[in-house]
Amino acid sequence: MKVNSQIARGAYSKSFYDFASLEVISRIISAINPPVINCRNAPLMKIIEAIRSKLQNRYNLCLPHWHLVTAGFLVFTLVALLKMPSSIEPETASEGDIAQVDVGQINDGFAPLLPQANPLAFDELDLSSDTETNDSAQKIEIVRKGDNLAGIFKRAGLTSQDLAEIFDKSKDAKILKQLRPGHKLAFTINQNGALDKVVYTPDLLQTHTFDRHEERFAYTNLVRKPQIVTKVSTGVIKSSLYEASKAAKITDQMVGELAKIFAYDVDFALDLRRGDTFKVIYEEAYVDGKKIGTGKILAAEFTNDGSTYRAVRYQDKNGDSAYFSPDGRALRKGFLRTPVEFSHISSGFSLGRLHPILNKIRAHKGTDYSAPTGTPIRAAGDGRVTMAGINNGYGNCVTIQHDKSYTTLYGHMSRFAQGLRKGSLVKQGEIIGYVGSTGLATGPHLHYEFYVNGKVVNPVTAALPKAQPIAKGEMARFTAQTQPLIAQLASTQTNPVATTTVNAANQPL
Repeated sequence: MKVNSQIARGAYSKSFYDFASLEVISRIISAINPPVINCRNAPLMKIIEAIRSKLQNRYNLCLPHWHLVTAGFLVFTLVALLKMPSSIEPETASEGDIAQVDVGQINDGFAPLLPQANPLAFDELDLSSDTETNDSAQKIEIVRKGDNLAGIFKRAGLTSQDLAEIFDKSKDAKILKQLRPGHKLAFTINQNGALDKVVYTPDLLQTHTFDRHEERFAYTNLVRKPQIVTKVSTGVIKSSLYEASKAAKITDQMVGELAKIFAYDVDFALDLRRGDTFKVIYEEAYVDGKKIGTGKILAAEFTNDGSTYRAVRYQDKNGDSAYFSPDGRALRKGFLRTPVEFSHISSGFSLGRLHPILNKIRAHKGTDYSAPTGTPIRAAGDGRVTMAGINNGYGNCVTIQHDKSYTTLYGHMSRFAQGLRKGSLVKQGEIIGYVGSTGLATGPHLHYEFYVNGKVVNPVTAALPKAQPIAKGEMARFTAQTQPLIAQLASTQTNPVATTTVNAANQPL
């Protein structure tokens, strides 16, 4: 009994010290400036609070003053380390915003003619800066996943003051917030250890330079124009389109684009046959003789089971581009049959359906396409957004007016596409929102309605209008722009492995 009492007193005494230490740590950490209490400290605070609450409830402690003083000395070193300014700690609120820009979670792709986020691309082609003198040193950093500006500056041997200075002395420094993994930063540091120049190279075509001039950093932006080379590739399907495209040395992206161009004439999942052939005229971009990417398809031909289909890309006077047959007929339909990639139709069009939530007979004026939350929803056709907001049982809802006769409705979205609002102009296939279950919905799906002259019709069985052909007033311009490409397709012999340069010209993307 005496031993148990001693053990109990020991445990009680130890709890005093544990709790006192936690009390002091949590109080002092809470008093530290907000920039230190970032996402890395938040879990620590939660753990401290949880343990402190548990101990207090268990022992109902009322801490003497000397316990807190003793605990304070024990944690003094930890608190000093937390409070101590580091080379990457932000000095101001604005710099704190800069320092916390996280470039590791952004998965945005590059433009088609820009290189992927690959540091080796910059080793192959250095566009960063001029050669520095012997009185200065240049340090180069490639942005890594999870990096922020403060960490990059620290790796280069610079401080948070250097980071703040460039933002204070150049209004254009905000471009540095666009960092992505694989981008390049080059720092020039003089003999006195001061930052003289920063060169930011996001890709092989752009260079942003900040050069110190007395009390400011002068900003210059150099944009290079690549050389555009037009090429033609041909292929014969022996086992699969994938194998034929590899033999023809065209990219997977181009294969996907080819399938979209001829999607209304050829079912690329079921209709392909051994012996089918294709020809593709496309653009490639080069800088200093090095290929940096593949551009748009200018013309294509696909022969499927003896039938040949041709397409040419035409850009009209308004700058809009689409693919047409050689006689000016639009290859795409006026509307997508299904505006979302779905797993199954969970509820079809019906004027007498039992509502699963309201439990009464109620007309179901559209089709429900079941898909995971977050699946992109695309505009079925070109048009103007007439509504983008909450619409009763539809939840987050978008409606689009397509000319005078057609209207489409998209319901139960989890969220809208960025920037989408009433009055926005959208193109067929453009993302307008994402699948969700807002409003009266039992699960994530897209509710899609299709109206013709104000009357709702079944979107699955409705006759879809064709896209508009080339206007008569533009036929002469269309012919002049596309005839050379059509002639090139006709004269090119099909070869499963040939890739031939057709034309080269220095022109912008």
